Amino acid sequence: MAAKPSVIKPIISKIYCSSSQAVLVVRRRPHVINGGGFVVTDCSQKVAFRVDGCGILGTKDEMILRDGDGDALLLIRRKGAMVEALSIYRKWKGYTLDYEGSQDQLVFCLKEPNSCLARTHAIRISTKARQNKDRDFEIKGYFPDKDCSIVDSRGNTMAQG
Repeated sequence: MAAKPSVIKPIISKIYCSSSQAVLVVRRRPHVINGGGFVVTDCSQKVAFRVDGCGILGTKDEMILRDGDGDALLLIRRKGAMVEALSIYRKWKGYTLDYEGSQDQLVFCLKEPNSCLARTHAIRISTKARQNKDRDFEIKGYFPDKDCSIVDSRGNTMAQG
């Protein structure tokens, strides 16, 4: 089955969008002090972006998305404690960062199923506050099995691996 053509839909900035299909490699870094996370590179091993803060001694439930030059783009925080324990979803929120590193404006919310059946439920991403169950993107499949895709609200495949 052929995928529908993608339409560029920037969340942060158009400079992070590609006008043509691009092959990227996602590599998990070892869990070390303030390290861990992921590095995304192109075919020539040039870093496109990275996620920092998944390490053992880093700030718990907080990550920073950085561009290829190491500049911070997003602060990603997990809503936790009792609220999450009572919910069927884990919730993450992404905020833009100003030049001094303080959080600025909410960019997206991500809802991840919080159950043993998580492999069969899609992760939903919204870029606007919503009361209903609409979403802008949905992550289908299972990343560790290298079988996942990101689909927009109209069913267009935005990325797949």
